[in-house]
Amino acid sequence: MAKKKTITENDIISSYMDYVLEHNENPKSVYAFAKANNFEESKFYDFFGSFEAIEKHIFEAFFNNTVSVLDKSEDYKSFDARNKLLSFYFTFFENLTANRSYVLHSLHHHKNGLKGLTLLSGLKRNFTSYIAELNIETLDIKQEQIEKIQRRALQESAWLQLLLTMKFWMEDTSAAFEKTDIFIEKSVNTSFDVLNIAPLKSVIDFGKFLFKEKMPTN
Repeated sequence: MAKKKTITENDIISSYMDYVLEHNENPKSVYAFAKANNFEESKFYDFFGSFEAIEKHIFEAFFNNTVSVLDKSEDYKSFDARNKLLSFYFTFFENLTANRSYVLHSLHHHKNGLKGLTLLSGLKRNFTSYIAELNIETLDIKQEQIEKIQRRALQESAWLQLLLTMKFWMEDTSAAFEKTDIFIEKSVNTSFDVLNIAPLKSVIDFGKFLFKEKMPTN
């Protein structure tokens, strides 16, 4: 009887992705999966509670790999929020493209309902935290509750934009996915143009000035 091999988290992930791509379906059970890869079933549960947990982890890994690459770039550190987000998008979708067959298998049946897909919950948590850390400028209302609503709305709209981009990429058949690159550039730039609050702030400041000028003085 062959000796059971030691297994790592990355070994399980790699074996799982290979199985999915070779069989075009998920493994039938953890027992069968462990037996096919010659390791003890109990070792699987040292790292993951289910196959769904692996799938969630894989999409989180795409995010973590993206941020890791960006953090090593001195240019990225000097970028403003708009160019940081553009850099994130291009790097993230390079990661997805490198694993396109697996990603399409995982998301294909959900391409019209990505927003509620539980396997993307970890990706959403990490991505919305990333958006918060970009410190994208919003209106300074001086009311904590309204500012919280603004930040939450910004994070949710950014997440929706990422999902729309993923859906576009899944359906993109252009060479080197050049249409996705164009989509990313136009959608991110348009979002920041909409968020450009400088003109509105000028109007508010001007309104405050007029108000003060018109107020009677003692």
